[in-house]
Amino acid sequence: MSIILNKNARAMVQGITGKEGQRATKEMIASGIAISCGVTPGKGGQTVEDVHVFDSVREAKEHDAHINTSVIYVPPLMVYDAALEAINNRIETIVIVTENVPVKDTAKLVEMARYHNCRIIGPSSIGILNTRLGKLGSIATANEKSMYTAGNVALISKSGGMCGETANILTRAGFGQSTVIGIGGDVIIGTTYADLIPLLEKDNETEAIVVFGEIGGTYEEQLADYVKEHGCSKPVIAFISGKFVETINRDLPLGHAGAIISYGKGKADDKKAALRAAGVIVADYHDDIPALVKKALEKKIEQTLMV
Repeated sequence: MSIILNKNARAMVQGITGKEGQRATKEMIASGIAISCGVTPGKGGQTVEDVHVFDSVREAKEHDAHINTSVIYVPPLMVYDAALEAINNRIETIVIVTENVPVKDTAKLVEMARYHNCRIIGPSSIGILNTRLGKLGSIATANEKSMYTAGNVALISKSGGMCGETANILTRAGFGQSTVIGIGGDVIIGTTYADLIPLLEKDNETEAIVVFGEIGGTYEEQLADYVKEHGCSKPVIAFISGKFVETINRDLPLGHAGAIISYGKGKADDKKAALRAAGVIVADYHDDIPALVKKALEKKIEQTLMV
Protein backbone atom coordinates (compact mmCIF):
# COMPACT_ATOMS: atom_id res chain seq x y z
CA MET A 1 0.00 0.00 0.00
CA SER A 2 1.36 3.39 -0.96
CA ILE A 3 1.44 6.23 1.55
CA ILE A 4 -1.18 8.97 2.11
CA LEU A 5 -3.04 8.33 -1.15
CA ASN A 6 -4.21 4.73 -1.03
CA LYS A 7 -7.37 2.70 -1.57
CA ASN A 8 -8.78 3.98 1.73
CA ALA A 9 -8.79 7.60 0.54
CA ARG A 10 -12.24 9.16 0.09
CA ALA A 11 -11.94 12.65 -1.28
CA MET A 12 -13.83 15.90 -1.65
CA VAL A 13 -12.81 19.09 -3.47
CA GLN A 14 -13.13 22.47 -1.74
CA GLY A 15 -13.52 25.13 -4.42
CA ILE A 16 -14.90 22.59 -6.87
CA THR A 17 -16.99 25.12 -8.83
CA GLY A 18 -14.02 27.31 -9.79
CA LYS A 19 -12.21 26.86 -13.11
CA GLU A 20 -9.23 25.03 -11.59
CA GLY A 21 -11.41 23.02 -9.23
CA GLN A 22 -13.60 21.81 -12.10
CA ARG A 23 -10.62 20.88 -14.27
CA ALA A 24 -8.85 19.07 -11.43
CA THR A 25 -12.01 17.20 -10.44
CA LYS A 26 -12.41 15.89 -13.99
CA GLU A 27 -8.76 14.79 -14.10
CA MET A 28 -8.78 13.17 -10.65
CA ILE A 29 -11.88 11.14 -11.50
CA ALA A 30 -10.31 10.10 -14.82
CA SER A 31 -7.15 9.01 -12.95
CA GLY A 32 -9.21 6.56 -10.90
CA ILE A 33 -9.89 8.52 -7.71
CA ALA A 34 -13.45 8.55 -6.37
CA ILE A 35 -14.49 12.13 -5.61
CA SER A 36 -17.36 11.88 -3.16
CA CYS A 37 -18.49 15.53 -3.43
CA GLY A 38 -17.40 19.14 -3.55
CA VAL A 39 -17.80 22.20 -1.36
CA THR A 40 -18.30 25.82 -2.42
CA PRO A 41 -20.15 28.17 -0.03
CA GLY A 42 -23.26 29.57 -1.70
CA LYS A 43 -23.31 27.04 -4.52
CA GLY A 44 -24.80 24.05 -2.75
CA GLY A 45 -27.14 22.01 -4.95
CA GLN A 46 -25.05 22.34 -8.09
CA THR A 47 -23.11 19.46 -9.65
CA VAL A 48 -19.65 19.29 -11.25
CA GLU A 49 -18.81 16.19 -13.30
CA ASP A 50 -21.93 14.61 -11.75
CA VAL A 51 -20.43 15.27 -8.29
CA HIS A 52 -22.76 16.95 -5.76
CA VAL A 53 -21.74 20.36 -4.40
CA PHE A 54 -22.47 21.38 -0.81
CA ASP A 55 -22.26 24.72 0.98
CA SER A 56 -20.06 23.48 3.81
CA VAL A 57 -17.77 20.64 4.85
CA ARG A 58 -20.24 19.76 7.59
CA GLU A 59 -22.93 19.16 4.96
CA ALA A 60 -20.45 17.16 2.89
CA LYS A 61 -19.70 14.93 5.89
CA GLU A 62 -23.44 14.46 6.47
CA HIS A 63 -23.65 13.31 2.84
CA ASP A 64 -20.66 10.97 3.24
CA ALA A 65 -19.30 10.35 6.72
CA HIS A 66 -16.32 8.44 5.28
CA ILE A 67 -14.69 11.46 3.61
CA ASN A 68 -11.12 11.62 4.94
CA THR A 69 -9.33 13.69 2.29
CA SER A 70 -9.78 17.19 0.88
CA VAL A 71 -8.12 18.91 -2.05
CA ILE A 72 -8.33 22.70 -1.79
CA TYR A 73 -8.67 24.95 -4.85
CA VAL A 74 -9.85 28.24 -3.36
CA PRO A 75 -8.27 31.72 -3.70
CA PRO A 76 -5.28 32.43 -1.40
CA LEU A 77 -7.15 34.60 1.12
CA MET A 78 -9.87 31.94 1.45
CA VAL A 79 -7.52 29.01 2.12
CA TYR A 80 -7.39 29.63 5.86
CA ASP A 81 -11.16 29.36 6.35
CA ALA A 82 -11.47 26.39 3.97
CA ALA A 83 -8.65 24.39 5.56
CA LEU A 84 -9.77 25.24 9.09
CA GLU A 85 -13.26 24.00 8.24
CA ALA A 86 -11.74 20.75 7.00
CA ILE A 87 -9.61 20.40 10.15
CA ASN A 88 -12.58 21.07 12.43
CA ASN A 89 -14.54 18.37 10.61
CA ARG A 90 -11.72 15.86 11.18
CA ILE A 91 -10.56 15.54 7.58
CA GLU A 92 -7.33 13.53 7.94
CA THR A 93 -5.47 14.64 4.81
CA ILE A 94 -5.71 18.15 3.34
CA VAL A 95 -3.91 18.91 0.08
CA ILE A 96 -3.60 22.67 -0.50
CA VAL A 97 -2.87 23.33 -4.15
CA THR A 98 -3.41 27.12 -3.93
CA GLU A 99 -0.31 29.32 -4.21
CA ASN A 100 0.42 32.66 -2.47
CA VAL A 101 -1.24 31.70 0.81
CA PRO A 102 -0.24 34.25 3.50
CA VAL A 103 2.54 32.85 5.68
CA LYS A 104 0.73 33.72 8.91
CA ASP A 105 -2.32 31.78 7.71
CA THR A 106 -0.21 28.72 6.91
CA ALA A 107 1.55 28.94 10.29
CA LYS A 108 -1.79 28.88 12.12
CA LEU A 109 -3.13 26.04 9.97
CA VAL A 110 -0.06 23.87 10.50
CA GLU A 111 -0.37 24.32 14.25
CA MET A 112 -4.11 23.54 14.19
CA ALA A 113 -3.52 20.47 12.02
CA ARG A 114 -0.94 19.13 14.47
CA TYR A 115 -3.31 19.69 17.38
CA HIS A 116 -6.11 17.80 15.64
CA ASN A 117 -3.81 15.09 14.20
CA CYS A 118 -4.49 16.06 10.58
CA ARG A 119 -1.93 16.17 7.76
CA ILE A 120 -1.56 19.16 5.45
CA ILE A 121 0.30 18.78 2.15
CA GLY A 122 1.30 22.20 0.79
CA PRO A 123 0.39 25.04 0.30
CA SER A 124 1.56 25.36 -3.31
CA SER A 125 1.49 21.56 -3.70
CA ILE A 126 1.24 20.12 -7.19
CA GLY A 127 -0.50 17.17 -5.53
CA ILE A 128 0.11 13.49 -4.82
CA LEU A 129 0.40 10.70 -7.37
CA ASN A 130 0.04 7.03 -6.54
CA THR A 131 1.11 5.56 -9.87
CA ARG A 132 -0.97 2.41 -9.30
CA LEU A 133 -4.13 4.13 -8.08
CA GLY A 134 -4.58 7.75 -9.22
CA LYS A 135 -3.86 11.30 -8.18
CA LEU A 136 -4.91 14.14 -5.93
CA GLY A 137 -4.36 17.68 -7.19
CA SER A 138 -2.91 18.96 -10.44
CA ILE A 139 -0.02 16.52 -10.86
CA ALA A 140 -0.07 14.47 -14.07
CA THR A 141 -1.11 10.83 -14.17
CA ALA A 142 0.94 7.72 -14.89
CA ASN A 143 0.99 5.59 -18.00
CA GLU A 144 3.59 3.62 -19.86
CA LYS A 145 4.63 6.43 -22.21
CA SER A 146 4.51 9.38 -19.82
CA MET A 147 7.09 10.88 -17.48
CA TYR A 148 5.38 9.14 -14.56
CA THR A 149 5.36 5.34 -14.55
CA ALA A 150 4.63 2.70 -11.93
CA GLY A 151 7.64 1.40 -10.06
CA ASN A 152 9.39 1.32 -6.70
CA VAL A 153 11.12 4.70 -6.32
CA ALA A 154 9.36 7.32 -4.19
CA LEU A 155 9.88 10.95 -5.17
CA ILE A 156 9.43 14.01 -2.93
CA SER A 157 9.89 17.51 -4.30
CA LYS A 158 9.25 21.10 -3.28
CA SER A 159 8.89 21.98 -6.95
CA GLY A 160 5.89 20.77 -8.88
CA GLY A 161 7.68 21.13 -12.20
CA MET A 162 10.68 19.20 -10.98
CA CYS A 163 8.41 16.35 -9.84
CA GLY A 164 7.84 15.79 -13.55
CA GLU A 165 11.42 16.42 -14.67
CA THR A 166 12.87 14.11 -12.03
CA ALA A 167 10.29 11.40 -12.67
CA ASN A 168 11.07 11.69 -16.38
CA ILE A 169 14.80 10.94 -16.00
CA LEU A 170 13.97 8.09 -13.62
CA THR A 171 11.45 6.64 -16.07
CA ARG A 172 13.87 6.96 -19.01
CA ALA A 173 16.41 5.00 -16.94
CA GLY A 174 13.87 2.28 -16.19
CA PHE A 175 12.92 3.34 -12.67
CA GLY A 176 9.18 3.83 -12.21
CA GLN A 177 7.72 5.58 -9.19
CA SER A 178 5.64 4.31 -6.29
CA THR A 179 4.50 7.68 -4.93
CA VAL A 180 5.26 11.22 -6.07
CA ILE A 181 4.54 14.03 -3.61
CA GLY A 182 4.83 17.76 -4.25
CA ILE A 183 5.24 19.20 -0.76
CA GLY A 184 5.34 22.83 -1.94
CA GLY A 185 8.07 25.43 -1.85
CA ASP A 186 6.62 27.98 0.56
CA VAL A 187 8.42 29.30 3.65
CA ILE A 188 6.16 27.16 5.85
CA ILE A 189 4.66 23.89 4.63
CA GLY A 190 2.47 21.31 6.32
CA THR A 191 4.48 18.16 5.62
CA THR A 192 8.27 18.05 5.25
CA TYR A 193 10.76 15.58 3.81
CA ALA A 194 11.52 14.34 7.33
CA ASP A 195 7.81 13.78 8.02
CA LEU A 196 7.54 11.46 4.99
CA ILE A 197 10.63 9.28 5.48
CA PRO A 198 9.15 7.09 8.25
CA LEU A 199 6.00 6.55 6.14
CA LEU A 200 8.05 5.56 3.06
CA GLU A 201 10.18 3.21 5.14
CA LYS A 202 7.04 1.23 5.95
CA ASP A 203 5.77 1.29 2.36
CA ASN A 204 6.31 -2.11 0.75
CA GLU A 205 5.98 -0.57 -2.73
CA THR A 206 9.00 1.71 -2.19
CA GLU A 207 12.61 0.51 -2.42
CA ALA A 208 14.42 3.84 -2.76
CA ILE A 209 13.59 7.47 -2.00
CA VAL A 210 14.58 10.43 -4.20
CA VAL A 211 14.44 13.95 -2.76
CA PHE A 212 14.49 17.10 -4.89
CA GLY A 213 15.49 19.97 -2.62
CA GLU A 214 16.48 23.56 -3.15
CA ILE A 215 18.23 26.45 -1.48
CA GLY A 216 16.66 28.34 1.40
CA GLY A 217 14.89 27.29 4.55
CA THR A 218 15.88 24.33 6.70
CA TYR A 219 13.70 21.45 5.52
CA GLU A 220 16.66 19.68 3.84
CA GLU A 221 18.72 20.09 7.02
CA GLN A 222 15.80 18.65 9.01
CA LEU A 223 15.87 15.64 6.69
CA ALA A 224 19.60 15.24 7.38
CA ASP A 225 19.00 15.46 11.13
CA TYR A 226 16.23 12.84 10.93
CA VAL A 227 18.30 10.35 8.92
CA LYS A 228 21.33 10.93 11.13
CA GLU A 229 19.33 10.26 14.29
CA HIS A 230 16.98 7.51 13.12
CA GLY A 231 18.68 6.08 10.04
CA CYS A 232 16.73 4.81 7.03
CA SER A 233 16.59 1.21 5.83
CA LYS A 234 16.07 2.38 2.24
CA PRO A 235 18.57 4.40 0.20
CA VAL A 236 17.84 8.13 0.10
CA ILE A 237 19.18 10.02 -2.92
CA ALA A 238 18.99 13.83 -2.83
CA PHE A 239 19.65 16.67 -5.23
CA ILE A 240 19.77 20.31 -4.12
CA SER A 241 19.02 22.88 -6.81
CA GLY A 242 19.98 26.56 -6.79
CA LYS A 243 23.78 26.46 -6.64
CA PHE A 244 23.91 28.93 -9.52
CA VAL A 245 22.23 31.73 -7.57
CA GLU A 246 25.47 32.29 -5.65
CA THR A 247 27.01 33.58 -8.89
CA ILE A 248 24.32 36.14 -9.76
CA ASN A 249 23.03 39.40 -8.37
CA ARG A 250 21.45 38.81 -4.97
CA ASP A 251 18.87 41.52 -5.69
CA LEU A 252 17.31 39.32 -8.36
CA PRO A 253 14.30 37.47 -6.92
CA LEU A 254 13.76 33.97 -8.25
CA GLY A 255 12.60 30.55 -7.13
CA HIS A 256 9.94 29.60 -4.64
CA ALA A 257 8.82 31.71 -1.70
CA GLY A 258 10.84 29.51 0.64
CA ALA A 259 14.09 29.79 -1.35
CA ILE A 260 15.52 32.47 0.93
CA ILE A 261 19.17 32.44 2.02
CA SER A 262 19.43 34.47 5.22
CA TYR A 263 22.35 35.08 7.57
CA GLY A 264 24.46 32.78 5.39
CA LYS A 265 22.20 29.76 6.01
CA GLY A 266 20.36 27.74 3.41
CA LYS A 267 23.07 27.55 0.74
CA ALA A 268 23.20 24.54 -1.57
CA ASP A 269 26.67 23.47 -0.41
CA ASP A 270 25.67 23.62 3.25
CA LYS A 271 22.64 21.43 2.61
CA LYS A 272 24.66 18.92 0.59
CA ALA A 273 27.28 18.69 3.35
CA ALA A 274 24.62 18.10 6.01
CA LEU A 275 22.92 15.39 3.93
CA ARG A 276 26.21 13.61 3.09
CA ALA A 277 27.23 13.67 6.77
CA ALA A 278 23.92 11.95 7.58
CA GLY A 279 24.50 9.17 5.05
CA VAL A 280 22.23 10.48 2.31
CA ILE A 281 23.52 9.95 -1.24
CA VAL A 282 23.83 13.39 -2.85
CA ALA A 283 23.77 14.01 -6.60
CA ASP A 284 25.92 16.92 -7.77
CA TYR A 285 23.97 17.10 -11.01
CA HIS A 286 20.30 16.37 -11.59
CA ASP A 287 21.09 13.90 -14.38
CA ASP A 288 23.18 11.85 -11.92
CA ILE A 289 20.09 10.77 -9.96
CA PRO A 290 19.17 7.61 -11.95
CA ALA A 291 22.74 6.25 -11.86
CA LEU A 292 22.91 6.81 -8.09
CA VAL A 293 19.54 5.08 -7.63
CA LYS A 294 20.79 2.11 -9.67
CA LYS A 295 24.03 1.89 -7.72
CA ALA A 296 22.24 2.16 -4.36
CA LEU A 297 19.71 -0.56 -5.21
CA GLU A 298 22.44 -2.89 -6.51
CA LYS A 299 24.40 -2.35 -3.28
CA LYS A 300 21.30 -3.08 -1.23
CA ILE A 301 20.77 -6.38 -3.09
CA GLU A 302 24.42 -7.36 -2.52
CA GLN A 303 24.08 -6.62 1.19
CA THR A 304 20.91 -8.70 1.37
CA LEU A 305 22.60 -11.67 -0.31
CA MET A 306 25.52 -11.48 2.12
CA VAL A 307 23.24 -11.78 5.15
